[in-house]
Amino acid sequence: MTGPAVTAVRRAVRGFLEAVESPPSELCVAVSGGADSLALAEAAAYVGHHRGHAVRALVVDHGLQEGSAKVAADAAAAAKALGVDEAEVREVAVTGPGGPEAAARKARYRALAGHGLVLLGHTLDDQAETVLLGLGRGSGPRSVAGMRPHDPPWGRPLLAVGRATTRAACAELGVEPWEDPHNAEPRFTRVRLRTEVLPLLEEVLNGGVAAALARTAAQLREDNEALDTVADLIFTRAGGPEGLEIGVFATEPPAIRRRVIRRWLLQSGVRELTDAHLRAVDGLVARWRGQGGVWLPGNLEASRCRGRLCVTSQPTTRGE
Repeated sequence: MTGPAVTAVRRAVRGFLEAVESPPSELCVAVSGGADSLALAEAAAYVGHHRGHAVRALVVDHGLQEGSAKVAADAAAAAKALGVDEAEVREVAVTGPGGPEAAARKARYRALAGHGLVLLGHTLDDQAETVLLGLGRGSGPRSVAGMRPHDPPWGRPLLAVGRATTRAACAELGVEPWEDPHNAEPRFTRVRLRTEVLPLLEEVLNGGVAAALARTAAQLREDNEALDTVADLIFTRAGGPEGLEIGVFATEPPAIRRRVIRRWLLQSGVRELTDAHLRAVDGLVARWRGQGGVWLPGNLEASRCRGRLCVTSQPTTRGE
């Protein structure tokens, strides 16, 4: 007989899979050995097998801590004991800009990609932390809208399930989850949000903050999707091989205008776009005074030419 926490996690996974159109025959679960991923692995195996899915656990060994290979092997063994059909350990090299958190996350996602639908153990608490990070950095509505439950190839069935529930589920299952020592290091921004900021907000606002932040994220996602739909229709009329026809969208509200520009820039090969980039390019439309072009990542320049926005490649440095 299962306890209420295990039942809650299974219910969340079942609801997620029922909402996914044509889920693949094999489900993959990212497993770290922590409470969130182990509770998810058990629920995915239980629900998946009842629905006719094979379930595979994918364990990423970042190699950042002494004994990481044993931690990964133990996580794979725990997932197998919880009912998954297969468990695979993948070693990655963590390199690149952005600090250890960002580099590890990029390496992990690269290792997990290419397996169809991959379930991730992000919880309600993770969503709240993501929303707070977006607010603090002024990253705009897309960031504050948090993580999507289904963002192919990623699935996040537990975004409405709290971390306390996944820990309780592991206790009901008789599983001892691995505690990542990095989760106690205040040098990481998310750790301070988790251990200092959110508890303080819970105290000041009399509880329910994580759930309220998650609801805010869900509302923003709905608003974003509605605005994106309108912007996509306008982009279809304005876009073309010669650039983006300004007259088609120049009088639209700024939120729509910048979404049209964003889609066009991404389609034109611009990467690592920021809000500042979008606003600068939008200035070529809404505040046109004959100014020069806008420099963008990848040695590209957006400029206005014959009633259209155009993107051209530029030399490596502006002085060339």
